[in-house]
Amino acid sequence: MTEAGDTTTESSNRRLRILMLSWEYPPVLVGGLGRHVHALATSLAAAGHEVTVVTRHAGDAPLEELREGVRVVRAPEDPPSFPLATPSLLAWTMAFNHALTRAALHATAIEGYDLIHAHDWLVTHTAVTLRDHLRIPLVATVHATEAGRHQGWLPEETNRTIHTVEYWLGHEAARLISCSGYMRWEVSHLLDLAPEKITVIPNGVDAPIWQAAPRAVAHARARYAGDGPMLGFAGRLVYEKGVQHVIHALPELRRRYPGLRLVVAGDGPYKPELQAEVSRLRLEQTVHFAGFVGNDLPATFAASDTVVVPSIYEPFGMVALEAAAAGAPLAVAATGGLNEIVEPGITGMTFPAQNPEALAHAVAGLLGDDEAARHMARRARTMVRTRYDWPGIAARTADIYRATLATPPGHRARRTADRPPIVVPDGNLLAVP
Repeated sequence: MTEAGDTTTESSNRRLRILMLSWEYPPVLVGGLGRHVHALATSLAAAGHEVTVVTRHAGDAPLEELREGVRVVRAPEDPPSFPLATPSLLAWTMAFNHALTRAALHATAIEGYDLIHAHDWLVTHTAVTLRDHLRIPLVATVHATEAGRHQGWLPEETNRTIHTVEYWLGHEAARLISCSGYMRWEVSHLLDLAPEKITVIPNGVDAPIWQAAPRAVAHARARYAGDGPMLGFAGRLVYEKGVQHVIHALPELRRRYPGLRLVVAGDGPYKPELQAEVSRLRLEQTVHFAGFVGNDLPATFAASDTVVVPSIYEPFGMVALEAAAAGAPLAVAATGGLNEIVEPGITGMTFPAQNPEALAHAVAGLLGDDEAARHMARRARTMVRTRYDWPGIAARTADIYRATLATPPGHRARRTADRPPIVVPDGNLLAVP
């Protein structure tokens, strides 16, 4: 007869068979989601679990391969071709989900799985179809929300449609994962979900890969820095990342620190407006738009006297952890998940979002006291290594899988037909009453 304790141990050590769905995965990387799914999948595989990722095909990547212990199945794009951009985003998404579903069914024809893990709304149709077809539970990670990206508003029909798909995914999944306590509140509030259905598991960081060689750091410093301090920013150039507020803080910072330079690593649709603002303020010699710097990003972070994360909307704040892992002092907006990463005066400096004056004050506090800045940077690097390591994140995720599998099927999720139609309210959805 098996003792209860032995049963628990056996369950906690059980090898899981996981089918992940993601619209991006290496070599297709658009933002942070693809890096997250890759790190989670490979970490789960390293822990002994069987992981298959079904994703989209691009370039010369094989349609199927075993890569870093993960089976990767890629869905080629169906004709006709739809551009991956609004206003055709929804058409592209529907075509992508048809192809993704066929690729996933191919994967399941030769392997069985315990559960499905869907990442964000773009794979919802496939995720729900597979859940019903395979009769296995669905877990979903909500990395961001459409209303959150637009500061609580859904201005166009496309935005409202994406919101309803997010709502649908939230209610179809047996359990949801969010990357921060802030996102747990946002997802619960926007998707009308009980908070206890949502588990917070932060993103992880592979700290060693962010430690640049001294020669690379010196090269980045020589390339980007002037006679004064060097500020760094990295991220997609969109309005919600707040680069415009760093630019507006530069005249005051230049007054205090002549020769100061700002390096903007990344690209995106907001770049022309940012460049126009730099020109209007006559800061062409101060701001360097470096584009994607790729493997040079750790050295660029390490060469910076301060890395600024000025986001208006930030579900988690991965770039802050990556910069901290590289050893850079941090100045971040006190918003979203960033509030849960940086402790003011301990692991970095914070400032209210959308406030260039406060941003300048926080940055000046670091630039004006190099010893204190380095103390904060060392504490932040230690925090990253101890709190955000990928093996630990993968273990916590596996625990959620096991808890889901242990839940009776009838308690996992209500079917769509059992719920009233989704009604999208007008106004700011994130406004607190």
